[in-house]
Amino acid sequence: MSEGGRLFKFSLPFHVNQHSLKSITMYISGILYSLGLWLMIDASLFSKTINASVVHVTFIDWIPFICSTFGMIVVNSLDKVQLINSNNGMGSGFGSNLSQLQWQARIVLFIGFSLLAVGFNGSVLVLVLKFLIKGFTDFPTVKMGTENVGANFCVMLSCVILWIVSTIEEDNSLAL
Repeated sequence: MSEGGRLFKFSLPFHVNQHSLKSITMYISGILYSLGLWLMIDASLFSKTINASVVHVTFIDWIPFICSTFGMIVVNSLDKVQLINSNNGMGSGFGSNLSQLQWQARIVLFIGFSLLAVGFNGSVLVLVLKFLIKGFTDFPTVKMGTENVGANFCVMLSCVILWIVSTIEEDNSLAL
């Protein structure tokens, strides 16, 4: 950082505007969520219309996606200020005096990320138990299971991107 306060030896060929970067990444997050939803709808439509096998997409296949969606709603609806600030100026670790509201916010955040993890792991479990163990490994049939995993991965990635973008402050510092 000796040459003009730069971190890297090279500079970006374009100027990054804080507001436009935040807007673009929010749009990317929305695109990822809609891609995940479309993957689930595509698997359901394929299952009910042109699927020639005996395995079909049922409500069990939608449960992981619903859990991931609820997790995304919970995580991104929290007030991030309640997670970061402490009342007395002390640290925010386990030994500090945190307010009741901060503990509630952290527990709700844990529940939200747990719902995301349950959704993704549930889709992998459905793929393994419903398709792979029973021997349905042909591509058109196993595609329904892989689309379920891809849909939950898109929702989880969308949530993480939206969380990171919403915690970026105006001075380009990341306050987690």
